[in-house]
Amino acid sequence: MKRKRSFIQVLSVGLALVLGGALSPLHAQNKPAAARAATGPSGLPIPRFVSLKSDRVNVRRGPSKSHQVAWVFSRKGLPVEIVAEFDNWRRVRDSEGEEGWVFQALLDGERTAIIAPWRAKEKIRLYKQASTGSPAVALVEAGVVGRIGKCSGTWCTFSTSGFSGWIEQDNLWGVYPGEKIDR
Repeated sequence: MKRKRSFIQVLSVGLALVLGGALSPLHAQNKPAAARAATGPSGLPIPRFVSLKSDRVNVRRGPSKSHQVAWVFSRKGLPVEIVAEFDNWRRVRDSEGEEGWVFQALLDGERTAIIAPWRAKEKIRLYKQASTGSPAVALVEAGVVGRIGKCSGTWCTFSTSGFSGWIEQDNLWGVYPGEKIDR
């Protein structure tokens, strides 16, 4: 089986993720929350972000086990965007723009995000409060995956590897521009 893309490798004691291959600003393709009015057969909105429930998730070329495995995700908690539904299968898109079908039981509604995968090797600030005038609590490498708490539409709480703080929402892949989340 030929691989279409590279796999994610955890580096620097699990804090930094390097996404192989050329990265593009796919976050710009994200639709504002108001533009996401469609619902799938599940009754949930499409598109929507979810995360991987397991460290090993097969991504198939079509929506059944009879379809060939195109690649394997190997990182629990990685955010993916559901772009279509068919029966118990979800067509997902990753931060590199690759799409394939995943069995819905392998997906979790917990919201996670990747810090600016389009800004490889840069460090992004996590702030104590939702303001660039607030003190920084950490510098986190682009590509790091973490949990999302609240999002105001411009800022989100983000937690990873013992660090927690506020990050500007447009520095995240896994949250739509202008999306509000209240957890």
